[in-house]
Amino acid sequence: MSIRENLRQVQERIQRAAQKAGRDPAEVQLVLVTKTVSVERIREAFEAGHRDFGENRVQELLEKKPQLPAEIRWHFIGHLQTNKVKSLLNGSGGASFLVHSLDRIPLAEEIEKQAEKKGIEVDALLEVNTSGEATKSGFSPEEFPAALEKIKALNRIRVRGLMTIAPLTEEEQKIRSSFRTLRELRDRLFPNSSAGRRIGEGEAPLELSMGMSSDFEIAIEEGATIVRIGSAVFGERE
Repeated sequence: MSIRENLRQVQERIQRAAQKAGRDPAEVQLVLVTKTVSVERIREAFEAGHRDFGENRVQELLEKKPQLPAEIRWHFIGHLQTNKVKSLLNGSGGASFLVHSLDRIPLAEEIEKQAEKKGIEVDALLEVNTSGEATKSGFSPEEFPAALEKIKALNRIRVRGLMTIAPLTEEEQKIRSSFRTLRELRDRLFPNSSAGRRIGEGEAPLELSMGMSSDFEIAIEEGATIVRIGSAVFGERE
């Protein structure tokens, strides 16, 4: 099937999952993951009407961005090395983008340092390791409250929400528990945000970025506001 048709089917699945959970499908934003996806195939998705795309690697993002329409809203969703922060911010060209993977204090400090030099603010989601797997990045739920306070004290980072990656398993309960932990963490730390999903008066919505091609419907049932989907639209990675 074409990318256009795959995209339509995924959008229908998002709508059904949201309705099943009693949610408005418009609350769920679809970010198409472009890791190893060619510029031509990304452009095909753009021409089908999509605007939000997520890249895992700084170098790939910097190579693809100039070749694609300026209307694309980019998301950085991969593990961000501290020594790549300067390149990422320089390569943004002043355009707004969202970092989904702020997963440690030294990274926050480097983003703050480079953003200060450029005189910009950076929108970021804080990554939480809700599965407890040693192979995954992110703050543990236990250390997260203290880390959040440190990051909120920085001037150049705007906390826009939380992100997690579910465990790689076919056990639905483990996947669901991982997503639920993130939602409950948000609701506990931001008690006024769960209904309107807001950090504070005048702030942007407080997002929950969770769910990929294999588990996004469960994530939506558990409150996801952003799902990151690649293979279900573009096919398996090359």
